[in-house]
Amino acid sequence: MSLIRLSLAYLRLRLATTLLSIALLALGVCTIVVLLLLGHQLRNRIEGEIRGIDLVVGAKGSPLQLLLAAVFQVDVPSGNVPLAEVEKIRRHPLVARSFPIAMGDSALGFRLIGTEPELLADRGGTIAQGRLWEAPMEAVLGSEVARATGLALGQTFVGSHGLTGGLLHDDHPYTVVGIAGRTGTALDRLILTAVESVWEVHDRPDAAAGGDPRHRAGAEAHADEDRQITALLVRYKSPLAAVQLPRFVNAQPSLQAAVPAFEAARLLAVVGVGLDALRLFGALLMGAAALSVLVALTHALTDRRADLALMRVLGATRGLLVRSLVLEALLLTCVGLVVGMVMGHGLVELVGRLVPEADAVGLTGRVLARGELWLIPAALALGLLATALPAVRAYRSDLVGTLSRG
Repeated sequence: MSLIRLSLAYLRLRLATTLLSIALLALGVCTIVVLLLLGHQLRNRIEGEIRGIDLVVGAKGSPLQLLLAAVFQVDVPSGNVPLAEVEKIRRHPLVARSFPIAMGDSALGFRLIGTEPELLADRGGTIAQGRLWEAPMEAVLGSEVARATGLALGQTFVGSHGLTGGLLHDDHPYTVVGIAGRTGTALDRLILTAVESVWEVHDRPDAAAGGDPRHRAGAEAHADEDRQITALLVRYKSPLAAVQLPRFVNAQPSLQAAVPAFEAARLLAVVGVGLDALRLFGALLMGAAALSVLVALTHALTDRRADLALMRVLGATRGLLVRSLVLEALLLTCVGLVVGMVMGHGLVELVGRLVPEADAVGLTGRVLARGELWLIPAALALGLLATALPAVRAYRSDLVGTLSRG
C-alpha cells in the first residue's frame, strides 16, 4: 500500500474528526479571503474614482462629505456655491482642467447630475448608444441606470426634487439621447445632463416676469447672477498647485477645498481598522483548525501505536512513520485551504450578484486579491506546525515496549 493511500485510509477511519478539522480551517481561510477581496476591491474602487481628480471645491463643511457626495455619489452635499466664485477657481492659472457638478434632483431612483460633456471621457466613459447631450434637457444614462429602468434612446422621463425623490418636475421632461458604456465607477449609476438643465428646472423667469419680454429678460439676468453649482472637480496644472490652490480656495468665504488623496486615505484607514479586526478573527479560526489537527493527530498516534509498531517490524523506518503523519496533516490542510478559498470567492461573487449596493460597487469573486497567495504557505506552515509534536512522538516511539504491551 502506498503512503498516500495509507494516509487517506487513516483519515477516513476518523471521518468526523477529519471533517471538523477541514471545516475549521475552511472557515478561517474563507473569512480571510472574503476580507482580502473586499479590502482589495474597495481600495481599487476608491483609487479609481479619485484618479485624475486633484481637488474638489464645494461649500463649507466636511471635506470627506464633499468627496463622498461629489465624487463617489453616496452622500448628500452640504450645500451649493455661487457660480461666480467657482469661476474664479476655474480661471486660476494653476488649474489645468475643471468640471462643474450640479446636484439636487433625482430620477427613477438615480441621481441626476448636471455637468459638462467632456467629463464622461475624462472619467474613462464612452457612449455605447446614441450621443452626448448638446442642449439642455437632454440626458445620457449610465449603464446601470439604463439596465434598471429599461429606458431607450428617444424616450422621455421627468426628474424629482431631492436626491431621494420628491416633487416631480412634470413640466420639464428630459429626453434620452445617449447611453454610456459600463465604467465600473459611480458614472454607471448616474443620469448626466447639462448644468443648464438643472438651472432650467429650478428657475422660472417666465412666471416671475409675468410674461412681459422686458421683465423676462431682467429676470433671466438676475437668475444668471444667482446661478449655483454643488462642486467643482479640479486637475492641477503643476505640482505647485497642490500647495497654493487649496489655501486659495479655503480663503474664499463660502468655498472649501477637499483633497481626494488625503480624504481617501482617511476613509481607507477607518475601514481598514474593521477589516483588520475581522482578519484577526479569521486567523484565530485558522489557529483553532491547526490545534484541531494537532489534537486529532495526537489521538490518532495513540490509537494506532500497535499499527505503527507492526509497520516497524515489517521494515518501515522511523522516517516513514513521520512522513505518514506529515502527509495526513498536509492532506487536511490542502483540502481545507481549497474549500475555504472556493467558499470565499463564491460568497463574494454571490453577494456581488444579489446585493444591489455590492453590484453597484462592482464587487466580484472572480479576481485574485493582493496577498491572497500568501494564505497558501501560511496554511501549509500551520499544518506542518501542528504535526511537529505527533511526529516527534512517532519518531521516538518504543517498539519493544509497545509490542510487549500487546
